[in-house]
Amino acid sequence: MVRVEEQIIEAVRTLPPAKQQEVLDFAEFLQAKLPASQTESKEANESVSALAVAGELVGCLEGGPPDLSVNKKYLEGFGNS
Repeated sequence: MVRVEEQIIEAVRTLPPAKQQEVLDFAEFLQAKLPASQTESKEANESVSALAVAGELVGCLEGGPPDLSVNKKYLEGFGNS
């Protein structure tokens, strides 16, 4: 069974450019009428920090230094251009 999305794409490909633009305009009009909860969230496309992604892993190792800054060798030259 062919998905509706694939059918739309195939139908649009056969149209001349001016009619393709009309289809795009109509699709954007329909999107604008949807409630915000049904459209893709802009937040989903925003970058996420490494801490947010690996937050549950922070502090999961035992026996190591709690912070690499305890070994001053790791900080030598930090911030220098």
